[in-house]
Amino acid sequence: MIDWMRKLTLAGLGLAAVTEEKVEELVKELVKKGEVSAEEGEKLLKEWVESGRKKWEEIERDIQDEIKKVLAKMDLATRDDIASLRKEIQELRKKLESRSG
Repeated sequence: MIDWMRKLTLAGLGLAAVTEEKVEELVKELVKKGEVSAEEGEKLLKEWVESGRKKWEEIERDIQDEIKKVLAKMDLATRDDIASLRKEIQELRKKLESRSG
C-alpha cells in the first residue's frame, strides 16, 4: 500500500516537471513567433506554472484525503494508537517491576 502511494506521488511529480517544461517551451515559441513580448511571455509562464502548482497541490490533498478514508475503513492502528499502547505497556511494566522488586 505504501509503495503504491509513493509511486503515485513520484509519477505526479514527474508529470508536474514535464508539464512545466512543456509550458516553458510553448511560451518561448510564442515569444519567438512574436505573438507575445518577452515580458508578456515571462508573466504568462509564471501564471501558468503557479496555476499548475496550485492545481497539483489540490490534487495531492484530494489523494491524501482519499487514502485516509481507505485506511480508516481498513481499521488500521494509527501512529497515535501505537504510541498510546507503548505508553500503556511501559506503565504496566513499571507496575509489575515495582510489585516484584
